[in-house]
Amino acid sequence: MFTSIARTMVRSSLNLSVRPAVLPGFSHVIPNLAARGVTGRMFAVQSQLPHLPVPPLEQTLEKYLRSVKPLVSKEEYEYTVKMVEKFKTAEGPGNQLQQFLEDRATKTTNWLADWWLHVAYLDFRLPVVVHSSPGIVLPVQDFTDQEGQLRFAAKLISGILEFKKMVDNQSFPVEQLGGRPLCMTQYYKILSACRIPGRKHDSVVVYPSNEPNPPKHIVVIHNNHFFKLDVYSESGKRFTDKQLLKQLYRIVEKSAKRAPPVGILTTEGRNTWGKVYEKLMKDARNKESIDDIQRSIFILCIDSPLQHTSPEERFALVSQQVLHGLGSQWNSGNRWFDKTLQFIVGNDGACGLNYEHSMAEGPPIASLIDHAVSYCNKPTPDRTAPAKTTEVKELKFVLNDSLKADIQEACERIDELVADVQSSAFKFEAFGKNFPKSQKISPDSFIQVALQLAYYSIYKEPGATYESGSTRMFKLGRTDTIRSCTIETTEFSQAMQDSNISNNVKVDLLRKAISSHREYIDSAVRGEAVDRHLLGLKLAAIEKGMNVPDIFMDTTYSTSVTHKLSTSQVCMIGLSTNGYSIKNCMVPWTAAFLKTHPFL
Repeated sequence: MFTSIARTMVRSSLNLSVRPAVLPGFSHVIPNLAARGVTGRMFAVQSQLPHLPVPPLEQTLEKYLRSVKPLVSKEEYEYTVKMVEKFKTAEGPGNQLQQFLEDRATKTTNWLADWWLHVAYLDFRLPVVVHSSPGIVLPVQDFTDQEGQLRFAAKLISGILEFKKMVDNQSFPVEQLGGRPLCMTQYYKILSACRIPGRKHDSVVVYPSNEPNPPKHIVVIHNNHFFKLDVYSESGKRFTDKQLLKQLYRIVEKSAKRAPPVGILTTEGRNTWGKVYEKLMKDARNKESIDDIQRSIFILCIDSPLQHTSPEERFALVSQQVLHGLGSQWNSGNRWFDKTLQFIVGNDGACGLNYEHSMAEGPPIASLIDHAVSYCNKPTPDRTAPAKTTEVKELKFVLNDSLKADIQEACERIDELVADVQSSAFKFEAFGKNFPKSQKISPDSFIQVALQLAYYSIYKEPGATYESGSTRMFKLGRTDTIRSCTIETTEFSQAMQDSNISNNVKVDLLRKAISSHREYIDSAVRGEAVDRHLLGLKLAAIEKGMNVPDIFMDTTYSTSVTHKLSTSQVCMIGLSTNGYSIKNCMVPWTAAFLKTHPFL
């Protein structure tokens, strides 16, 4: 993803303890609907899904060598070959670590899931904003004032709750990829969920709908004020759009002036935020307010107006609004970036969401967005309203001088980060997926090869590239890395720089590059890519108290996991701030990087 800013997901030490924990299998958040006489189809085949495999060691090492060859010099490659040979010999650590992973796979639902949650997310200490949490821009709405903003917001709330009802009742059909069913547990990890900061590592918490007192409220943020808004009555009946609209008007009336931006603390580095969080939680009122935020079903951010811009600049500005809030003077304090789902509604028709990434990948988020936006575009269904709404409750914070200083420091740092982010959003309209499909080639592979060509044309060298590949065919599967920079894409990119090479040869090289990318995609979704297996071998060594093997200390390994391009294809009604979407006749793009560290 472009917003991941090329981080490497490895650590020299590993702490696998988790505070208010989410169990790896998430069995406690999946309701037992059979006891209620309800047959839920979402998990109809869950028990039949295979476990994530541990690929053969020799196979992974061969793929690894092939993947790094275009990225390093001849001398570096020859040295890496020696490191690989040393790793897999009888005297080397490879076979011992492979056996550890294979044993782990027989004892767990998914040998990688718990490790990945910690290493990729909870132990990651940079701010979640920009570095890991994507923003998604929804289709522009047709309102231009606060009345339209609040009407849309009320309907958006109802659309999200309709989606929640389908999840709670397990009425979603099982998703499939290539005719094979996918793991659906991520759908239970995005609502009523929150990340919790710690001094050295974070934790996550989910409040499932089948608990004795499930959350019945959302949190609304306006002008940096936080409000608890009940969306269900005491009897569990959902409030209507009209009732919600009246409550939103009350919230706006109560928060006409901006409050101290307590939410901006969540933009800090995780160690810093973890220390400040402990200070905040010492006060009983602060603790009560934060508990309500963490327990909420989701957050709704009613944003202040943005600067007027030209139509060409507006899309880029909105993408920044949902990515980081544009800084302390605008809406970065009108957020709680630890919350898994934050829906953002501006007053000029610009809407979107920001989501904390540790709980799920894009597909469940895309399903939610598609459902909610579709609901908003339809006439409001008639429903009998509950007798009366509950009182809107403002969530207060007690701030001493130390906390006020922490907020000021957070404001300064987020403003520096916002200034450091350069982003661009545009639509390529010459053609979309219809053209590559007419040539019988994969649209995604076509785009990925085009990215390789663009990078090579600018920098005159290939660059390590990340593309997300789903492993949801397996229980608790998440992703693996599609290494889009290959020998074949490099040969094609080099040929395109040479006017003496014929177009026929270039077309042939293009097809070979696309074919190599397609093959890697297929291996990734089968659980046979390189990166997660290598990471598992490294973490196995750490868990066993061994020295980190030389293969991982080799500069070639570091080069291959420090991504010059980090990309995602996101298929949904909205457009992510960290990737591209391939439509029939156009390709919308968004891209971002840090000016001070364009390539880490």
